[in-house]
Amino acid sequence: MSDQTLMPEPEEMAETAGSEAAEETTDGAEAPEVVEDPNAELLIALQTAPGDWYVVHSYAGYERRVKANIEVARKTQDLEEEIFQVEVPMETVWEVKKGERKRVERVKLPGYVLIRMEHSAASWTAIRNTPGVTGFVGHGGDPIPLSVAEVFEMLKGPERPVERKPEEAPAQERTGTKEVLVSQYQAGDVVTVIDGPFESLQATISEVNVEAQRITAMVELFGRETPVELRYDQVTAI
Repeated sequence: MSDQTLMPEPEEMAETAGSEAAEETTDGAEAPEVVEDPNAELLIALQTAPGDWYVVHSYAGYERRVKANIEVARKTQDLEEEIFQVEVPMETVWEVKKGERKRVERVKLPGYVLIRMEHSAASWTAIRNTPGVTGFVGHGGDPIPLSVAEVFEMLKGPERPVERKPEEAPAQERTGTKEVLVSQYQAGDVVTVIDGPFESLQATISEVNVEAQRITAMVELFGRETPVELRYDQVTAI
């Protein structure tokens, strides 16, 4: 009797070949990078977290100090089950000082602090008596909770981590050896915000920084006029 070599069935050969091909493809190419969206995670967290979000007024420039004071009060006054989270919305911008441009982090909404809490007499009193706090946003002293959409717009980061280039150098006219900076805006002009967290709102310009091509304008937020700093390309004349 002659020896016989056992051959695999056609189906087994197809499966083996397919597996080997898949391995070769996998080995020859890099696996795609999975990029998680932090804003998606933020939205889920806002939708599922306990309590409601409220806004308190603070003295301008004291926002981060107020945040720290409230966080201390919630621990020392045993309010950790009523006051859950305190946030000061921040943003990273280009700033021009003495002709040098640098990226700086600053408060996005000067004079405002966000708080997630259960509204009770104890939590209201603790926050109202925090140094630097001037009151809740609301009518007649009764705080009004924000919607999840409003909080998300204030706290979300950039949609993708791209390096933002500094603005173009300001337009200039040369008269002899002197440089004259030209501005298209003046104090008192009314403009519409077309980019950033205040998009679609109207603002009245109170100050113009021609060298940096930025303006300071008054925007109505939560029933209160608030100064905000904007680039020229973030507004348009009405």
